[in-house]
Amino acid sequence: MLKRRRFASAVMAAAVQLTNITLAHQVLTQSGVVSGALEDGLSVYKGIPFAGPPLGDLRWRPPTHAATWTGTRKANAFAPACMQEGVSMPGEAPPAVSEDCLYLNVWAPAKSVPEHLPVIVWIYGGGYRNGSASMPLYWGDRLAHKGVIVVTIAYRLGPLGFLALPELTRESVHRSSGNYGLMDQIAALEWIQRNIAAFGGDPKRVTIAGQSSGAISVSVLMASPRAKGLFQRAIAESGGLFEPIQLAPNYLLANAERDGEKYAASLGASTLQELRRLPATELLGGGNAGGVTHPVIEPYVLPSSPYEAFAAGQQNDVPLLIGSNAEEARALTDVTNVKSATFNEDINRSFGALPPQIIAAYPHATDEEARQARLDLERDLRFGWDMWAWARLQARSGQHRVYYYSFGQRPAFPVGSVYEGWGASHFAELWYVFDHLNQAPWHWSKADRKLAEEISSYWVNFAKSGNPNGRGLPVWPAFTPADSKVLYLSDPVSVGGVANIKSLTVLDTVYTTVRGKAFLAP
Repeated sequence: MLKRRRFASAVMAAAVQLTNITLAHQVLTQSGVVSGALEDGLSVYKGIPFAGPPLGDLRWRPPTHAATWTGTRKANAFAPACMQEGVSMPGEAPPAVSEDCLYLNVWAPAKSVPEHLPVIVWIYGGGYRNGSASMPLYWGDRLAHKGVIVVTIAYRLGPLGFLALPELTRESVHRSSGNYGLMDQIAALEWIQRNIAAFGGDPKRVTIAGQSSGAISVSVLMASPRAKGLFQRAIAESGGLFEPIQLAPNYLLANAERDGEKYAASLGASTLQELRRLPATELLGGGNAGGVTHPVIEPYVLPSSPYEAFAAGQQNDVPLLIGSNAEEARALTDVTNVKSATFNEDINRSFGALPPQIIAAYPHATDEEARQARLDLERDLRFGWDMWAWARLQARSGQHRVYYYSFGQRPAFPVGSVYEGWGASHFAELWYVFDHLNQAPWHWSKADRKLAEEISSYWVNFAKSGNPNGRGLPVWPAFTPADSKVLYLSDPVSVGGVANIKSLTVLDTVYTTVRGKAFLAP
């Protein structure tokens, strides 16, 4: 009898424990209950809708609220990525795609009591043409084990995310069009403000973070009045939108609308109604899709360029951690056939006619010099100058600190792989930021693993307090106008001045002249 009672008690205790575990992974959101999964001591929720499907008449409209549901919705499988062509990163497995794609994923420490943990919201890159919130490299497991909640969000891409048209502007109550992908990002941040506390997160300690076009999105969100109060820190890796608008006039609404009309005509669509009836695959594959794949300066989301917003001190002023990589262009540009004799002509074909002082800043007397000059020019023109300008703008006009890095570590990219020869290129820091060296079976050194531990700790510390410094880490000084200190993320971590300052200064001088007024003297 006693044995039976003991057995019954043990069964009851196990049932109670199992119930507690199950309940620990059920969260009540404003739309309904979701159930996640326990993965290595974390509560993981995949494919939670933060907005309604942008289908049919909702195509090219601001995102709507997610529909409510009854019962418990399983959040244990990633949703399809937004419609796209290709992949955002060489070597990435192409994701399943759908126009119904506005979902997010959450990695949280598995606790049974409210933790009020800081939150990192990851915005993927991919040139606004592709990218996925479920890409394994972006999974938040390793960072979550360090005491933060990680959320990866999706947003509309390509023409579905950024088409501007006069007809769209006329039907909008805001008298604007374009930037639907950016509106998705804002909708996700609003969802996080309403719901993240139920997952153990602190809505007053949200860090937006992104790489490449994800980092450009961070610069836009810091400049957007629509995003005010939705985040308290910002991290941007290798991307920003700070060049003179004179050099990118298609970003202005009227010009973006003109490009949108050309795009629609190329698809044979004469009305917005016809465009909305076209299959999403036709919108990607035909016409001049690349010409309508960028943010738009328009009255609702982005009434002024990020440069203008920061210069006027009107940005969403939060602590900022930014930087770029020492060899950005190696992952993006094939210089095998670059020759000294045709250097100028090749540059003109790729970028248009550049002022002679810019060309002169990158010596190219021999073919070997020309190959390096092409890499250096693209590094500075596409990434390095933006991050330097952004750091100076925030340091001068903002009330919060800037932490500026240069990533120089060369990962263990194998010979014969798609990554061969990349070095410290675009994308290279991501394995270290997410502490995901183990996702790639390469010959990582002890120095690589130490650096991944350090970099991921800097990012987590910044999300916790707005300051990346912490016990056991090399000191990271703030970047100031008077003392332009940069943290060099390589083995070993060190502090120095701004890299490539001579060529960056040439670009800066040209850009200042283009703007027609002086600001941020070198």
